[in-house]
Amino acid sequence: MRILKRLLRIALYLALAGILFVAGAIGVAYWLLAPRLPSVAVLRDYHMQVPLRVLSADGRLIASFGETRRIPVRIADVPARLKNAVLSAEDGDFYSHPGIDWHGIARAGIHVIVSGGDKGPGGSTITQQVARNFFLSPEKLYSRKLTEMFIALRMENELSKDQILELYLNKMFLGHRAYGVAAAASYYYGKTLDQLTVAQAATIASTFQLPSVVNPLNNPKRMIARRDWVLGQMLANRFITQPEYDEAIKEPNDAYPHEQQIEVDAPYLAEMVRQQVLEKLGNDALTEGYVVHTTVPSESQAAANDALRGRLSAYDRRHGYRGPEGHEELPAGAGPDEFDRVLASYTPVAGMMPGIVTATGAKEATVYINAKESATISLESIAWARPYVNEGRAGAAPKSVDAVLKRGDVVRLIRSEKDDISEDAKASDTAATTTEAKPESNKGPWRLTQIPAVQAALVSIDPEDGAVRALVGGFSFARSKFNRAVMAARQPGSSFKPYLYSASFERGFTPASIVNDAPVAFPDPSRPDGVWTPANDDNKFSGPMRLREALVQSKNLVSVRLLDAIGVRYARDYMTRFGFTPDALPQNLSLALGTASVSPMAMARGYAVFANGGYLVTPYFIGRIDDRDGNPVYVANPERACADCQERLLNPTPPGPPNQPSTALIPAKPAAASSAGDTGTGDAVLPADAHDNTAQAPKLAPHVIDVRNDYLVTSLMQDVVKRGTGAAARALGRDDIAGKTGSTNDHRDAWFVGFNGDVSTAVWVGFDDFSSLGRGEFGAKAALPIWMDYMGAVLKDKPSHTLGMPPGIATVQIDPASGLPSPGGMNEIMKVEDVDRLREQAQQKQQEEQQDHAYDIF
Repeated sequence: MRILKRLLRIALYLALAGILFVAGAIGVAYWLLAPRLPSVAVLRDYHMQVPLRVLSADGRLIASFGETRRIPVRIADVPARLKNAVLSAEDGDFYSHPGIDWHGIARAGIHVIVSGGDKGPGGSTITQQVARNFFLSPEKLYSRKLTEMFIALRMENELSKDQILELYLNKMFLGHRAYGVAAAASYYYGKTLDQLTVAQAATIASTFQLPSVVNPLNNPKRMIARRDWVLGQMLANRFITQPEYDEAIKEPNDAYPHEQQIEVDAPYLAEMVRQQVLEKLGNDALTEGYVVHTTVPSESQAAANDALRGRLSAYDRRHGYRGPEGHEELPAGAGPDEFDRVLASYTPVAGMMPGIVTATGAKEATVYINAKESATISLESIAWARPYVNEGRAGAAPKSVDAVLKRGDVVRLIRSEKDDISEDAKASDTAATTTEAKPESNKGPWRLTQIPAVQAALVSIDPEDGAVRALVGGFSFARSKFNRAVMAARQPGSSFKPYLYSASFERGFTPASIVNDAPVAFPDPSRPDGVWTPANDDNKFSGPMRLREALVQSKNLVSVRLLDAIGVRYARDYMTRFGFTPDALPQNLSLALGTASVSPMAMARGYAVFANGGYLVTPYFIGRIDDRDGNPVYVANPERACADCQERLLNPTPPGPPNQPSTALIPAKPAAASSAGDTGTGDAVLPADAHDNTAQAPKLAPHVIDVRNDYLVTSLMQDVVKRGTGAAARALGRDDIAGKTGSTNDHRDAWFVGFNGDVSTAVWVGFDDFSSLGRGEFGAKAALPIWMDYMGAVLKDKPSHTLGMPPGIATVQIDPASGLPSPGGMNEIMKVEDVDRLREQAQQKQQEEQQDHAYDIF
C-alpha cells in the first residue's frame, strides 16, 4: 500500500513537472514568437477582396471584374440554419471555447505519437482557421501550428465571437472561385442566403473542409455523404428537428453553375470603364469592391444593340449566303453525343445559335441545336440564301433546301417572326428604302442566318453634358474586342460637310449663297496626270445652286469650291472647335469630301455642338464610383452647355476655339478613401476629378460657335432629313430631327450622324479591312436604318426638342436664282447683318442691270 502511494506521488510529481515543462515551453515559445505575431486589430476593419462591378444608369449589371467571386455579408444577415450548419460541420463548441480546442489538440497529439510522426488531421477551431487564412501559410509545421494558436488566443481577446465568425463566413474559399457563403450560395444555387433550404445550407457548410474536391459540382457522391453527416450533427445539436432532418436527407443535389447574370449587354463600354478605373484607382480597383455607375441607361443600350445587330444581319443577307461555318462528315448512326461533340467548339453569338444539319431534302432540313431542341428549316426561310459571289453580286435564289444545306453543315439559327428583307431594295445618298425589318429574336420559328462579316459602331451622347447614352463597338465583343466606337479612324465622307458649311457661314456665306456645281480641276503632282478632278457620287452636275440645296443633295463639287473659297487653313482651324485634332484633318481640298480620320465618338461629339446651341461638351461615361459601403469616392462634374444658366447669361463669352481638349473624366476636387485587399490595407490613389459638392455652380462648356451659325447649319440638316439624302428618317414622324449621310470612295464607309435637342448619335458601317460595302451601299442604305431604329426607340413618346430661333436671325425673301433678297421670292433665313449686306448687293445689281438695259436701248 505504501509502495502504491509512493508511485502515485511520483506520478503526480512527474505530471506536475510535465505540465510545468509544457507551460514553460509554451511561455518560452510565446516569448520568442510574440514580437513577430501580427496585430489582429487590423481584422476589425478588414476589407475582403470584392470584384469591381459596373452598372447602368438605372442600376442594372453590365459587368463584374475580378478573379474571385465574393459577396460580403454581415453576421446579422446570415440565417440561423446556415450558421448552425457551419458550426456543426466545423466547430460545434465555437461559442464556448477560448479559441483553442484542447481536446482536439490532444487528439492530434495522440495521433502523432501513435502514427510515429504523421501530422494527420488538425484540431483547428474556426478561430484558428481564421488566423491561418488571414496571417499564415497552409504548411503543416509545428511552429506554424503554435503561432496559429497564439494568434487565435489574441483574436479571442480582441474580437467578439460574431466578428470572428463573420470573417470566417466571408473569407473561406468554397470552390469554383467562390469565396464566402453568399458567393457560394449564388454560384451553386443562384440564391441569396435567406433562400437556402436546410439541405443546401448543409451542403455549403460541407464545402469548407476540402473545397476544391468536396463541392456540389466536382464530387456529388462524396458531397452527399458529407452533407448527410452535417445534417446528422445538426440534428444531434438540436439545430433542426427530426422532420426537418428527414426532409433534408431526401433532397437531391440540385446544384449547377450560376454565373452572375449580366443584365445589360455592353461589353465594349465595360472594357472602357475597366481601363479608366484602373488608370484612376490603380490595380486595387479590381478587388476593393468599387461600384461604377455609368451614364448609359439599360433601355438605350438595348435599343442600340438591337438596331445595330438587326440591320447588320439585314445587310449581310442582302449580299448572299457565304456557306456554313464548318462541316463534319457524320457517320450514318450519329446521335446526340456526336452532334454535341461537334458543336462544343461553337458558342452562341448575339442570339445566333450554332446547330448541325442532321438531315436535308428538297423542301426542308433538320438542324440539331441541343439535346432538347432541333429545328426544321423550310425552303421559304432560306429564300434569302443566294450564293455569295462578292459584295456587289449574289447568285440566284435557291430552289431547294439541299442546294444550300448539307448533312454535317454547322450553321447559325435565330428566332424570327418574319423575314421581309427586300432583296431588290435600291438606295443611294439621294433616296432610301425603309422596307427592311430587323429580325426579332426569341420569337417565332428558327431561321437560317449567318454571323455578319461587316462591322458597325454606334455612339449616342447627351448634347447637354456629353454623357454617353449608348455605345456599341462592333457586332460581337467575343469575336472582336476592337472598339470601333472610339478606336476606329475612318473617313466620314459627306457627314463631315456640316462643319465646312459652318465655317463658310463665318466667312460671309449664307444658306442662299450660289456656288457652281460643275466640273473642276486642281493641280496635283501626286497623281499620274498631275490633276485632281473631284466628282459627285452620281457623276451628274446641277450648275449654280444655293448652299442649302447643295447640302440637301450632298454635292461634292460645291463643297470643294466652298473650301477653296474660304481657305483650307481657316477651315482646319475652325473645325478644331468641334473637338477634332489638327492631325486628323488633311491639309488639302480633299477635306471638303470628308477625308479626315475620325471615330464615331468624335462625330457624335461634333454634332452635339449643333444640338446644344454651339458648346463643345466632352463625352464621359462614368457618372459615379461608390466604395464597397456605398459611399461615393468619385462623382462626375462635367462641363455643361447650360445655355440658359445664369452664369452663362451674366458672363457671355464670344464663340471661339476651346483652350484645351478635355479629358473623359472632368477634373474636380480630389477625395480620399481607403483601399485594401486580402493581403492588408492601404490608401488607394483616387481620381483627381472626384468631388464632394454637387451643389456648386455648373462648369460651363466652352462656347465654340455662334448660336446663329448653329441655327443655320441645323436648318440645312433638317432639310436633309425632310427632302434630301436622309429622307427615310421622316418615317420617325418627328419634326426635330437633323442629320447628314456620309459615304466614301468605293463605298468603304457608310455613315449617318444626326441629332435632336436630347441626343446626338453617330452610326458607322464598314469592313475592318476597308473592303467595299458593295454597289449602292450608301450611308442612307447601310447606316441610316440603324440610326432610325435606335432613335425611334429612345425618342419614343418624347416631345419635340430642337434649337429655337435665336436673336439676330431674320427670315427674308430671296431670288432662288441669285440668292439675293427679292420681294415676292422664296423664304430663307440668314444672319441680320448678312441680310443688310445682301440687300445692298441686290440694289447694286439692280442698278447695274438698269444701266445695262439703258445702254441696250440706246
